Amino acid sequence: MKNLCIITCLSVLLGGVALGSQVSVVRVEGAIGPASAKFMTRSIDRAEADGAACLVFELDTPGGLDESMRQIIKRIMSSKVPVVVYVAPQGSRAASAGAFITLAAHVAAMAPGTAIGAAHPVSIGQGGQMDSTMSGKVTNDAAAYIRSIAAQRGRNAAWADSAVRSSVSLSETEARRRGVIDLVAPTTAALLDSLDGRAVALASGTDTIRTGGAAVEQTEMTWRDRFLHGLANPNLAYIFFMIGLLGLYFEFSNPGAIFPGVAGAIGLILAFFAFQTLSVSAAGILLIVLAVVLFVLEIKAPTHGILTIGGVIAMTFGSIMLFTSPDPAMRASLQVIIPVVLVTAAFFIVGAWLSLRSLGRKPESGAAGMVGREGDARTPVGRSGGSVFVDGAHWNAVAEADIPQGAKVRVVAVKGMTLTVERAG
Repeated sequence: MKNLCIITCLSVLLGGVALGSQVSVVRVEGAIGPASAKFMTRSIDRAEADGAACLVFELDTPGGLDESMRQIIKRIMSSKVPVVVYVAPQGSRAASAGAFITLAAHVAAMAPGTAIGAAHPVSIGQGGQMDSTMSGKVTNDAAAYIRSIAAQRGRNAAWADSAVRSSVSLSETEARRRGVIDLVAPTTAALLDSLDGRAVALASGTDTIRTGGAAVEQTEMTWRDRFLHGLANPNLAYIFFMIGLLGLYFEFSNPGAIFPGVAGAIGLILAFFAFQTLSVSAAGILLIVLAVVLFVLEIKAPTHGILTIGGVIAMTFGSIMLFTSPDPAMRASLQVIIPVVLVTAAFFIVGAWLSLRSLGRKPESGAAGMVGREGDARTPVGRSGGSVFVDGAHWNAVAEADIPQGAKVRVVAVKGMTLTVERAG
């Protein structure tokens, strides 16, 4: 009893702050995909195990995969600790899947200079644009889902519906005024001050957030999480795809090289992993694959650069068409596409030029390379034959006009192992 009184007195002196309380702050950036979904759900599991006062996700995302988004939302809904989604720092956004996740949080907050919305679904992971019927079904499903989330959290369901159907967006001040979010805070510290004493409805009942004086624990992605999450970047996905195709091309053109084939296979696997979270066009993939096929055919049946030119054109259009998302952040940048296409084109154009140049060059080896070489007659040479020494070897030789022993000779033709020569000079 005495110890209990001491603890109670200390709690009163400290302003009612629970001893050992902490707040977990987790940074989430980039597209929402399998890696980020696992990271966020694992963060909630850890916050529950640690008994955290609340968990804050600092979010900045252009959107992502619908399946991963729903996985995150279901875990937030069942969380035993309050989950706060804070769109921050300044310049960040919660677009598409990010808008859904923000609305699903127990507390939704934004920093100044941020935006939320543009949640119209796109054909992520389906290899191109959806037809009108399928697009209507997906849009209606997404609209119903976001309305349900907003209604459960007491937020503006009408605006949430328009964010899906019309891709509307709001700034932080408009979102606060229209009841889309709960708080606007310039920093994480200011957010935690505003959260202290706030009551939220958890799945297990009402809880009060106690952040005053709580220790803040920053949680970072592990190297594995960062690597898998980074693969969702469309620029990296495009580069890996090109490395994969070109690696296989070099392996086909130089059988047994091994390294290009291994690097190409790894690049393709990483690229297709990334394509799961991106809006990818089947036409773009086929055009790039066609470009590599044309390059390979140029090796097998040289066409003096015609197939190479066709391959470069196909690769250019395929690279531009590869990602179909209306969001520039979910497409490969032209600053990446242009150098990759130019370097690839330059390589194959130089290869085609060297091939054409070699056609007009005098042969340096073989029977054709012997024509024009000079040597010495080791015996008299005539129509009946003789022996000459040319290019470091003794040859049988014939000549139209008799050539005396020791005279200089020049090769004019080769037939089998016999040279036809004439007197040089």
